[in-house]
Amino acid sequence: MTAEVPLLARARAAFTAVAADPAGQRAAVEALVDELEAGPDSVPEALVLALRALAWADRSALDHTAAARRLDRAVRLARRHALVEPLVEILLSRASVNLERGRSAAAAADVRAAGTLTARATPDLWLARAVLLQNLGRSAESRGLYERVLRERGGSARALAVAANNLALIHAQAGRPALASRYLDAAEGHARELPGLRAGVATSRAWATLQAGRLLEAVAAFEAAVPLYAAAGIPPGEHHLEYVDALADLRLIDEARAVADRAVREFRAHGVDLMAADGELRVASLALLAGDHLGAATAADRAERTLRGQRRGVLAARAAVIGVQARLSDTGPDGADLVRAVRAARTLDGLGAASAAVEAHLVSGRLAVGLHRPAVARRHLERAAALAAPAPVLVRIRGRIAAGLSAELDRDGAGVLRQARAGLADLDRHRAAFASLELRVLASAHGAELGRLGLTQAVRDGSGSRALDWMERTRAAALLAVEPVDGPAVDDDLVALRAAQTELAEATVAGAGDLTPLQARVREIEDGIARLTRGARADRSGSRTVVSPADLRRTLGGRVLVEYAVLDGELLAAVVEPRRTRVVRLGPVAQVRARVGDLLFALRRLSRPGGPAEPARRAADRCLAGLRTLLVEPLRTATDVPVVAVPVGALRRIPWSALWSSPVTVAPSAASWWGSLPRPPDGPGAVALIAGPDLPGAREEVAAIRTAHPDPLVLLPPDSTAAAAAAALRRADLAHLACHSHLRTDNPMFSALQLSDGPLTLHEMGLRGIAPRRMVLAACNTAADTGYAANEVLGFVSALIARGTAGLAASIVVVPDLAAVPLMRRLHTGLAAGETITDALFAARTGMDPEDPADFVSWCAFNAYGGS
Repeated sequence: MTAEVPLLARARAAFTAVAADPAGQRAAVEALVDELEAGPDSVPEALVLALRALAWADRSALDHTAAARRLDRAVRLARRHALVEPLVEILLSRASVNLERGRSAAAAADVRAAGTLTARATPDLWLARAVLLQNLGRSAESRGLYERVLRERGGSARALAVAANNLALIHAQAGRPALASRYLDAAEGHARELPGLRAGVATSRAWATLQAGRLLEAVAAFEAAVPLYAAAGIPPGEHHLEYVDALADLRLIDEARAVADRAVREFRAHGVDLMAADGELRVASLALLAGDHLGAATAADRAERTLRGQRRGVLAARAAVIGVQARLSDTGPDGADLVRAVRAARTLDGLGAASAAVEAHLVSGRLAVGLHRPAVARRHLERAAALAAPAPVLVRIRGRIAAGLSAELDRDGAGVLRQARAGLADLDRHRAAFASLELRVLASAHGAELGRLGLTQAVRDGSGSRALDWMERTRAAALLAVEPVDGPAVDDDLVALRAAQTELAEATVAGAGDLTPLQARVREIEDGIARLTRGARADRSGSRTVVSPADLRRTLGGRVLVEYAVLDGELLAAVVEPRRTRVVRLGPVAQVRARVGDLLFALRRLSRPGGPAEPARRAADRCLAGLRTLLVEPLRTATDVPVVAVPVGALRRIPWSALWSSPVTVAPSAASWWGSLPRPPDGPGAVALIAGPDLPGAREEVAAIRTAHPDPLVLLPPDSTAAAAAAALRRADLAHLACHSHLRTDNPMFSALQLSDGPLTLHEMGLRGIAPRRMVLAACNTAADTGYAANEVLGFVSALIARGTAGLAASIVVVPDLAAVPLMRRLHTGLAAGETITDALFAARTGMDPEDPADFVSWCAFNAYGGS
């Protein structure tokens, strides 16, 4: 007996030690199991308890297969030796592992079996039942058991921490943030000596903050939780999966999909099917947000089958809704899908999953509208609006959409506009919290449908002024309230990024071997900069520039403003003239997209020396003529009147100067043009002329234009470093950059101008407050901004205008070396004489020979942006 006591005591202590430090205590527990199995005087109870401890270490490392194997063996040993009390503990541990493996029935059987073996229910038994019920979607029942664990004495620190943590999640999901915070405080106290649980509680706090609608605060909390997982020595897979929700709300869809895919693979590989199914659900939702309807439907159906097999009604209902949404977007309404959506809405509503229920009712309403069942549609749309009213802003916006659709169904035009205005006002406040221009642009997607509802109603009413107003409400709105902010201190990161990018470029040119490590280093530095800048807060209330058609008419001074929009596949134009504003229907937008694609292809062929110039030139002329026919002639405006063009979508890549015979200014929105009108320079009018490396015509270009200015600052390679250029640009009133550019459609903020020591990114320009009053970007494709949902746009032109640049000239295509030099010389002659960018570019173009292929490309390539 004397030998048994120390072994038994060590085995009992092993589980407590592993629960506190699974990675650090694993080796000691493995040694104890080996000792017990090899010893001549085996102590069955000690071996059972040691196996339980080792299985818990396996579980913490996400090796659920090994954990289940050890627990199965421990159950057999306990039963063989009639070890009742240890058997209860083993069964409850196996229930947790089985639940996380997605085997809900087996977990329930283990909990029931443990309950029959003990005369008195214990906190551990209540906890096991509560966790099982919560994962089955029966939160009301689990809530009572968690509260009992916390009330009764005798529970372990682990049981108390888990109960408080899970109660917080229930209250957060039900929209009770204050209660959630209180229980999280309690959970943190109980988990103080349990590093693994402390990390989990930190993730729960981040998720609860997200549910409360405090998005930036939630992102910071998610980031703060990461080191806790490393300190505890446990994989952060579940943390990453919860973080996906924050990335999705930020509309960082590509990043979220990468994280979700990685988490699903990790969980599947380790047999953690419960979390893998959660991940599949998120993969489906993200595919839907990305417009991948087939992928969304496939992933949703797979997730729904798995979740139903796990008896997880709430999540299975959410998966069903995603599948229905995907099919609705792809193939239209279907009666069977309406039945599925209604059933899912009823389930989610009944189980208190309010946010998910809003989406389910909204989808049910859409389907019923499409199937001409107005009574069913009203019921679900009104329920969605009611559920969303007290919810955080992003759910509230979905409720506004539902209410707007309901008003549209009732032919209540005023109600449609009222709901759309209220939803976009909410979105303005939400968007204004972000200092990051990237996040502001992405956030606008939440309001795309509200804008469509408002514009549809305005066009239906036949009012040109109201139509223009609704075009403007979702037109580059994210750019209109941007003010310079003090960005985070990332100077060292920016320098490191430039060095890594330069090293990667040199290795690529040299044909080096495996570039993966260099590429990974660049991505890691970019991710760090993005995280810091995304976390910055804006210090403003949410107001943005609003300009009325009357104000526009007064300011246009005889010019005509033409703002294009796409509504249900049809291209529209709002034309603001001195005496009226009218709407012109221009036909299917697909025709224009095809002509734009053909034109850009022809211009690329013409820009290549030695190419077949004549066929490409004929093709370009046909495309330009076709675009005039589609976009200009139906407007019936005077041909000699200066024009402000506000394009949309693919129309941003059009050479607008080549479509009109008068000066043309291009703008992201009417309000952004109005805000960039000529104003006196802030300083003495310094001029910076900068040439980048490896561009044969750059030096010649700078030499040709410097004579137009009395005392310009000139930077040539190797002196035109990023730091020198940044300093010059911050002081300049007028800046000219002749260099290579690198566009990043995956993240336009990392688009860059190539300088002598590496790239100067748009991110860095924003962080350093670089926005000269006027700029000439004589670099290829610098006007090729990337379009986003809700008619948002992001790139060199839009970002610089948003930050305060009042006039730019930039190229929509590749421009041949040296071919643009004459154009630039004439452009700067006009700028030096005090002309606006628009007038100077118009005059410079008239001196070119469009019959020459290279001159023709330059004649087409450059647009003027802004009003100065």
